Amino acid sequence: MLVIGWLFGLPVPLLLMFADSWNWVIMANVLLGINQGLAWSANVIMKIDIAGEKDRGLAMGLNEFAGYLAVGVIAFLTGWIATEFGLRPYPFYLGIGLAVAGLAMSIIFVKDTLPWVKLEVKSSKQKRSDESLFWKTSWKDRNLFAVTQSGLATNFKDGMAWGVFPLFLVASGLSLAQTGVVVAIYPVFWGAFQIVTGKLSDYTGRKQMLVAGMVVQGLSLLMFTLLSEFYQFVIVASLLGIGTAMVYPTFLTAVADLVHPDDRAESVGVFRLWRDSGYAFGAIFAGIVADMIGLSAAIYITGIIAVGSGIYIGLRMNALNKPVSKRFSSS
Repeated sequence: MLVIGWLFGLPVPLLLMFADSWNWVIMANVLLGINQGLAWSANVIMKIDIAGEKDRGLAMGLNEFAGYLAVGVIAFLTGWIATEFGLRPYPFYLGIGLAVAGLAMSIIFVKDTLPWVKLEVKSSKQKRSDESLFWKTSWKDRNLFAVTQSGLATNFKDGMAWGVFPLFLVASGLSLAQTGVVVAIYPVFWGAFQIVTGKLSDYTGRKQMLVAGMVVQGLSLLMFTLLSEFYQFVIVASLLGIGTAMVYPTFLTAVADLVHPDDRAESVGVFRLWRDSGYAFGAIFAGIVADMIGLSAAIYITGIIAVGSGIYIGLRMNALNKPVSKRFSSS
């Protein structure tokens, strides 16, 4: 899966480098999506396989932190290269190098993690599912559904925020430079704090971290609509990033905790399908609501959805009340 994913990624920078029509750009995005779906999913599953129950949160925190750090660093480098040498072809040389490096490392250095899964099966307390994992993860299992709906709500918020926040901040009187700072603060805190929150979930328990993270996100959005000063927006954007960091690595570890090791890959894949669909749903929702009612309404309603999602987890999720570290030590 990892190798095939990188094979799909290889043509992406070349297509963009030589694109002479919009169709080339669309095709590059399609291949990039397949690359992400295969390679990133395999990456996540393999880390969960290797880390084991005790350190899953830490493994996912490191994984998500590394991913978003790379996005930021490469975005900066490609922007600098484009400024110094032009939009094409030089920025895409970096993409070609990374794609080749990813494929080479996957082939040469990465070992398959199936032996870890077979070892974990022997001690797993979860039973192998005899029903459709798609429906079980999506709806039927109350605990898995609690995680899935909160993942969708989180990315729903991001789909809204990426479109609405810049417009709302400019309308609130901030300069373009100040708007850029506020918009950037959110993913910086989101990415950096995942190392801490991922490992912390190994001790607090997944449910507690998910409830707290969803509520922090929701309250941050509700506060956002009441602000007017630059420093206030910076503080609340930081809190929003911390709230997202609390839930993002915890989602994946919670799904892994709730299913049999042999069911884990498919269950995580189904969860990621619903979680990442939140980007599209949130963006469409934000556009419609902002047009009909206003920008503040789009932010406010999304905040209510996030708080409601956290409350739902608190009321309905019951499998992970006990911190993982205590379950591990007691066993």
